Amino acid sequence: MLLWANRCNILLFLNSNEYTHTEGTYECLCGAGAIIQIANDDPQFSKTRPYHSEKKDWLFGNINYDFKNCLENLSSKHNNHFSFPETHFFCPEIVCYIPRNESKLYIESATKTPDDIWNELNTQDTFVPSSGHQESIAFTKRIQKVDYLHIIAQLQKHIIEGDCYEINFCNEAYCVDADINPLGIYQKLNQSSKAPFAAYYKLENQFMLCASPERFLRKEGNRIVAQPIKGTAARMSDIVADEVQKKSLLNSMKERAENVMIVDLMRNDLARFCETGSVKVEELFGIYSFPQVHQMISTISGQIAPQYSLFDALRLTFPMGSMTGTPKIMVMQLIERYEAARRGLFSGCVGYISPEGNFDFNVVIRSLFYNQASHFLSYQTGGAITHDSVAEEEWQETLLKASAIEKIFEV
Repeated sequence: MLLWANRCNILLFLNSNEYTHTEGTYECLCGAGAIIQIANDDPQFSKTRPYHSEKKDWLFGNINYDFKNCLENLSSKHNNHFSFPETHFFCPEIVCYIPRNESKLYIESATKTPDDIWNELNTQDTFVPSSGHQESIAFTKRIQKVDYLHIIAQLQKHIIEGDCYEINFCNEAYCVDADINPLGIYQKLNQSSKAPFAAYYKLENQFMLCASPERFLRKEGNRIVAQPIKGTAARMSDIVADEVQKKSLLNSMKERAENVMIVDLMRNDLARFCETGSVKVEELFGIYSFPQVHQMISTISGQIAPQYSLFDALRLTFPMGSMTGTPKIMVMQLIERYEAARRGLFSGCVGYISPEGNFDFNVVIRSLFYNQASHFLSYQTGGAITHDSVAEEEWQETLLKASAIEKIFEV
């Protein structure tokens, strides 16, 4: 499906990688080609909202972290190396999907018959393209270790002084002359780091290759679900040691404190548009395992009040608390002050809106971004900084998260 769709100038491929511990509708879902593309530059989704209301068709797309500037009258001063719009939705020419717990492929198309597409899928060359690079790619960190440790100390001063309680601080690693095959790199990333919210996003010559373990927001009927991640521990090759890591993560007061602060923030965000009394924490401090790490994930749900739309749910919760901290506006100002790179699509989201008005969006982390025109390649990693954070351990956590990405470039 993905090999066939990659011939289009625009596509979004979403892959749950057969994970069964997270609720979802599709095993995989792909929107390819575009009947119409909609970019918004206002907090009300004033172009997307009426289109979906009238057409009741599929929409796929992204919301950049920098959409915060429209929502909260903030700004971003760092250079923008990519041209993903702050919000971008497209109605696909072709939608292909395999529902969860099924083995059937469904095809919907506005331009061809499903039989023609099925025949194309089955007669194409199924050779997976190589990653393209001949030598290992060396990444340069935007903030080096000494400066990183100093910034963590500065952020903890803000916490001590009461400016914030928790702040998500990120660091970019980049290469300015990368020449890669994006689809080949995505395949390698997905093989080594299978994740329940993986995605391959192509927008002309801009690419996002994503191995995200985190859901931002899901809507099914009137039910809304958020699943923030806060808390990370490395996997161990020894089964006994790996189990010890899981228990240590579950019992860590620091990780629990990080997680519960974001759970409270998300409860407050959902309460802005959900029926009174419907917001609840379905699971607190759940421990889930992925190829490189164990993660602490909590689940918060609510029932959307009838006067609010799906677009209200998105705008009133964005950006997600797990990638900002609390209180949200203050920490976004601090993020802009102390980080050295524009986040752009990183810590934003990609996903779909169905014809019925359901949606599912991930959190864009553990992801590579590639500008094929300028050959700029980058990724960002980070973590939650609290009063009890140890700067050296926070640095090591960023290296752990980065290792899953960088190892795919080793020759």
